[in-house]
Amino acid sequence: MGKSILVVDDTRSMRKMVVAVLQGAGYSVEEAGDGDEALEKAKKQVFDLVVTDHNMPGTDGVTLVRLLRGISAYDNVAIIVLSTETGAELKAKGREAGATGWMAKPFDPEKMLSIVRQFID
Repeated sequence: MGKSILVVDDTRSMRKMVVAVLQGAGYSVEEAGDGDEALEKAKKQVFDLVVTDHNMPGTDGVTLVRLLRGISAYDNVAIIVLSTETGAELKAKGREAGATGWMAKPFDPEKMLSIVRQFID
């Protein structure tokens, strides 16, 4: 069984695209449609990496990062924010919350895999 990744995005098509790329590279992938669902899953299973959208209803990506960092099992887990928003201020908020990295949408599958591999291979 490969490393496990949690993909969080409220847009189903985007989630499916990210999942397809990661599964194609041999990772075990779980999906969550929003931050609340992601938090529930993260409490039941510790993932090796989390990829989350930022703009979601309810718990947004930066808030989710902060909440995950509040769970001790996630102290050393890489969390990457994948967003159409790439402003320096928002990225800084993400870093403060504990995000490991930030990727712009639309994403390049090869670039995503090289970033993921940096953290979990």
